[in-house]
Amino acid sequence: MTNDVGASIRARVPYEPIHKRRPLRLPGDARVAVWTIVNVENWSPQAAMPRAVLPPPMGQPLLPDVPNWAWHEYGMRVGFWRFVEALGSRGLKASFAVNGTACEVYRDACAAARDAGWDFMGHGFVQKPMHRVDDQRAAIADTIKAISDFTGRPPRGWESPGLTETDETVDLLAEAGIEYVADWVLDEQPVPIRTRSGSLVSIPYTVEINDVVMSAVQQQPSDEILRRGRDHFDRLYQDGATAPRVMAISIHPYLTGVPHRIKYLEALYDHILGHEGVVMWTGAEILDWYRSQTATPA
Repeated sequence: MTNDVGASIRARVPYEPIHKRRPLRLPGDARVAVWTIVNVENWSPQAAMPRAVLPPPMGQPLLPDVPNWAWHEYGMRVGFWRFVEALGSRGLKASFAVNGTACEVYRDACAAARDAGWDFMGHGFVQKPMHRVDDQRAAIADTIKAISDFTGRPPRGWESPGLTETDETVDLLAEAGIEYVADWVLDEQPVPIRTRSGSLVSIPYTVEINDVVMSAVQQQPSDEILRRGRDHFDRLYQDGATAPRVMAISIHPYLTGVPHRIKYLEALYDHILGHEGVVMWTGAEILDWYRSQTATPA
């Protein structure tokens, strides 16, 4: 079974080196398209936390897990609003990866994202791996409905909680009308994913310029998002002279929204904005650009 699943995954995204592809061109011959993903999640106080900053006393898990739940809740009460200011003051729009249930639990934050023109993406109905969702089809439908009811339009993109997918997740997403996903962190350009109902597009996402990895998993210093993000961008900018690249910046309010990290995110934006030949887009804008580039024969 494992071999069959592995073969199925590979068949969805046939191997194609970046230097052998059909050429793509960004507007104005820009080199890099940068998109920011703000992740907003609903962590239930009654369940085990998706992530923890403080280990339980004597190593024994305890519920409710008030300190780790409160660590996340801080992000929605305070940290999120730093993102709104940092992006808005620079004229930037984010892609908003949001749990369906968060549209009610964090209504004010979701309204701010909607009013700022952010691109809403499905991020699961609750913050739970797709492998542990009882009915994926229903969870996807519920997430799409929650976002549609809140914003007046269905989401075009999807990022699974923890980037998790079963072997049929992309088939179910495509059948539900989702057009792009951020789970497949395997390229620096958009890539088509084969599904049983047509193709879905993978927009380049990141586990490298991602504050969960840097701050929560690797526990890097507060300025890591600037140091790593700047080096990452500079190389993409160099490589983008011959083939355009996509850079993702993935942030969570309870991590990068805290006082000792936010200035480094702002400094990263200022570094990027100091370059010519960069477009600051949302996931949907990158999708539309990619489709425009591939709609006619080479």
